Amino acid sequence: MGALSEKLNEEKVFKDPVHRYVHVRDKIIWDLIGTKEFQRLRRIKQLGTTFLTFHGAEHSRFNHSLGVYEIVRRIVDDVFDGRPEWDESDRLLTLCAALLHDLGHGPFSHAFEKVFNLDHEEFTRAIILGNTEVNKILSKAGSDFPRNVAEVIAKTSDKKQVISLISSQIDADRMDYLQRDAYFTGVSYGFFDMERILRVMRPREDQVVFKHSGMHAIEDYIMSRYQMYWQVYFHPVSRGAEVILTKILHRAKDLHSQGYAFKNEPLHFYSIFEGNVALEDYIKLDESIILYYFQIWQEEEDSILSDLCRRFVNRNLFKFVEFDPAREYKKLGELTGLFRKAGIDPDYYLVVDSSSDLPYDFYRPGEEEERLPINLLMKNGDLRELSRESAIVEAISGKRRTDHKLYFPGDFLLDESSKKNIKKQIRSILDY
Repeated sequence: MGALSEKLNEEKVFKDPVHRYVHVRDKIIWDLIGTKEFQRLRRIKQLGTTFLTFHGAEHSRFNHSLGVYEIVRRIVDDVFDGRPEWDESDRLLTLCAALLHDLGHGPFSHAFEKVFNLDHEEFTRAIILGNTEVNKILSKAGSDFPRNVAEVIAKTSDKKQVISLISSQIDADRMDYLQRDAYFTGVSYGFFDMERILRVMRPREDQVVFKHSGMHAIEDYIMSRYQMYWQVYFHPVSRGAEVILTKILHRAKDLHSQGYAFKNEPLHFYSIFEGNVALEDYIKLDESIILYYFQIWQEEEDSILSDLCRRFVNRNLFKFVEFDPAREYKKLGELTGLFRKAGIDPDYYLVVDSSSDLPYDFYRPGEEEERLPINLLMKNGDLRELSRESAIVEAISGKRRTDHKLYFPGDFLLDESSKKNIKKQIRSILDY
């Protein structure tokens, strides 16, 4: 228990634009922040390609991880402290899991994972349990402590109450990223009354519940989340930038498999291309490495790779139109054929991108992605599921919204120096 109870001689603080200050008094937390694996998060953007749409969105997963830690610290130290339903011995476990929950994210997280079939959660676990600085620090608190932290983050721990603070339909992770992303993108959608939500939060058996008197603050939080997804996270321009990013990585991977001779060997990618990613190689990867290769690949002999890299680096993005795959699949087939006739490879230049979100759901046993409900604590001590008390939440519960866009290079189609009639036909079909 020595490492778990050890305090710094003097409290350390980080100035934070969202929470004003992030407070650190526990030595284990301070030491974890100083590890190379955690410092790596400074070099990975929280919002991927969104900076190409909202120019302020340059903040990192380091910022966000500190924010999640600070929210959880306030909950366990200020709100839950002394309540019989809260096990004080879980305090440092909860704080460490909050701080490290995003540790395994790679550069341009979700696009990168999609192309190379990687899972950031598996790498989070590998960093916590592997031969790393993080593991050495966690192990000072006990040989089982790293595994306990990893299990909370993976949601396999039997400490359901701790898990719900970090991963649920209303958790510290979401409460930080909504406000932080709203701040850095300059929008107002993501702000809600977090102070009120924390005041009405209560530990209860294996979950966290909220006093009924705070229901309207929770409604505000859910609507903020809904608006942020559609106005920021699923913004069509950001998605278009991610389409190009994804296609660059696919092209580089395909060229490698074909034995293409790169002018500058992509040494950092070899183990990823070959599907055998060692942990030490993965930890070395960050967005500065990726952007370096995008810069030099602009000069590659392969016209597709060089063009896509120029588009990403110089923000010459694809155009898009609304598209319904269920109704317009024949149109997509026709366009694919015409793109080939025009000498434009549809595998890289004609892309359907879909976004989908379920803003809130109640418990549906057996369904994929089961979601534990948000429960309200009534005055008589009973629990009521949120949508049964809130007409606003009931109206959106279980209702998934999906959006589809078709992306294409508008400049290619407007260039009539070749295949003029075919390109004119394509533009007519796209109404572009």
